[in-house]
Amino acid sequence: MGIKVNYGSNVWKSYVYDFLKAFTLFSGVLIPFYTIWGGITFGQVMILQAIFTFSMFLFEVPTGVIADKFGRKTSLIFSGLVIGIAVIIYASYANFWIFALAEVLFGIGSTLASGADSALLYDSLKQMNKEKDSKKIFNRVESIGLLGILISAPIGSLVASQYGLPSAMTLTAIPMFLAVLVGITFKEPPTGVKKEHTSYFKILKSGMKYFKDHKILKILTFDYVSIMTLSFFMIWVYQVILKNLNFPLEYYGFVHAGIVLFEIAILNSAIKIEGMIKSKKRYILFSSLLVGVCYIILAFSVNIYLAIISMFLIGGFGLTLKPLFYSYMNKYIESDKRATVLSAVSMSRSIFAAITNIIFGYLVDWNIKYTLIGIGIITIFFALISRLEEKHLKD
Repeated sequence: MGIKVNYGSNVWKSYVYDFLKAFTLFSGVLIPFYTIWGGITFGQVMILQAIFTFSMFLFEVPTGVIADKFGRKTSLIFSGLVIGIAVIIYASYANFWIFALAEVLFGIGSTLASGADSALLYDSLKQMNKEKDSKKIFNRVESIGLLGILISAPIGSLVASQYGLPSAMTLTAIPMFLAVLVGITFKEPPTGVKKEHTSYFKILKSGMKYFKDHKILKILTFDYVSIMTLSFFMIWVYQVILKNLNFPLEYYGFVHAGIVLFEIAILNSAIKIEGMIKSKKRYILFSSLLVGVCYIILAFSVNIYLAIISMFLIGGFGLTLKPLFYSYMNKYIESDKRATVLSAVSMSRSIFAAITNIIFGYLVDWNIKYTLIGIGIITIFFALISRLEEKHLKD
């Protein structure tokens, strides 16, 4: 008689894991860390971010294959370990190339979790016959991860002001290593098929072909990649905007916390809003258009309160689309390919972000106003040309 496994424990462990992985003390002072302690320009910061995203592009599918072949649990354990090492290296010496090495490790660590975390959680829900709750659970996991940022950003600002900017980076290693301990306790759910000793390249080819030949999945990916990349750029540029508006440095972390708080509020209201407007597609369209409009408002705003509200709206409606898209995409992916295919989706976002971050970084150094207007127009354009249909968005 087999032992009955409680896969429901993976749900609350996912909450704890995401909270710890998101407890990044450096998040509220990241630009000062780069430009003041590190002595580099914003354009160079975006080159580093491009190195990070290019690393994700290079390692996204291989690490997804690791998750499929050796288990999502193993992948999540190594994710926390590698990121913990990366932040220690980051704070070791103020040098562009040291930062670049840390970014590569950060990219590897991020891709080890990308796809594997949602795949393990979704298959755990599947074992309990609760797939229909996936959107709600994914939103909750995302919310708890955001709670980690909400708490850590202000603390990091205070730590940095008291003990120096590198301290916020170094201390971030502690929650990363604690996430490793949580990862060890995960129970690996079955994928629904018998595992075979298939070669590395056969698994890789199979996962990529699955993504390539799936029309709806490509449509979902296009919308996800475009809106998430453009929305996430706000996380980098908001501190530059605050500086231009003479906002006190010691409160940057609290603005970041406010953005995250707004994200949490929208995440927990998204399903209700969808129900009110009776359309999942209209909700995504509204969110995308709002992000574009808010970027344009930021470009012209001379009022700090209007600027901060615009930042909150971009974060709340733009950045919170990820769990919704992942829930919709999971409906079209078979369990044994889930981690690899989701990694391919993230890889698409990584390559787009690597290109746009380099361009936007130098454009911000040239003229931040025109750059924000351009980002706003591009976001609105992508929203309007979307081929997403209501029937594609399955609960």
